[in-house]
Amino acid sequence: MSRVLTATRIQLITWPALVGWPWGIVGSSFLINLALFSAIGDDIPDGPQTGGLLSIYVVLMVSAGQSITQFFSFSLGLSLTRRTFYAATSLLVVAESLVFGVLIYLLKLVERATDGWGISMRFFGLSFMNSDNPLAQIVIYTVPFVVLGYFGICAALVHKRWGMGGLYLVSIALLFLFGLLGVLVTWQRWWPAVGQWFADQSPLSLFAGWPALLAVALATVGLLTIRRATA
Repeated sequence: MSRVLTATRIQLITWPALVGWPWGIVGSSFLINLALFSAIGDDIPDGPQTGGLLSIYVVLMVSAGQSITQFFSFSLGLSLTRRTFYAATSLLVVAESLVFGVLIYLLKLVERATDGWGISMRFFGLSFMNSDNPLAQIVIYTVPFVVLGYFGICAALVHKRWGMGGLYLVSIALLFLFGLLGVLVTWQRWWPAVGQWFADQSPLSLFAGWPALLAVALATVGLLTIRRATA
């Protein structure tokens, strides 16, 4: 465990970037949306709801991938094993996801207390991600961070193992797979059933329960890939 913490501290060397870039970008998105909807005024009856919060999730995904590209070779040079490095990276992603999830929840409370920043805007408290249970709400915000973090890790490891060719090949395979699924669902006329399934899911199931299973699958793929990744 001590070596895992040592490997984690190595990656925390760039902690200003780990914190600054995600919150700098989401902060910029928030200010732009605030200015935009303040200018629009009351033309939106139910109050504006924006998807700008997605930006922080995308940045964390990129940041997780950079942990592999920046520190993998260096950590192996310090005689850390691949398993230790992967455990440290996973610990960092999960911890960062939880901290970000809690911070977003606190900002949601501020947003609610200020009546949507004075203009009824919902930036952090999105209706489709809403839960009245504080713990469930934090989980709803946290788990997508973990999923995208592992997605970024897997993409970086594929690049480490097979280069850009491998990354392109995996991208094409995923695109082909989702394309086939789309064709199948259209052919069988399952879209109403698919839409109803999503509508029947609670926010906790849709943003935490099912994504948690995906996070486990991606974590497993990452662990199997890093064993043969080259420094």
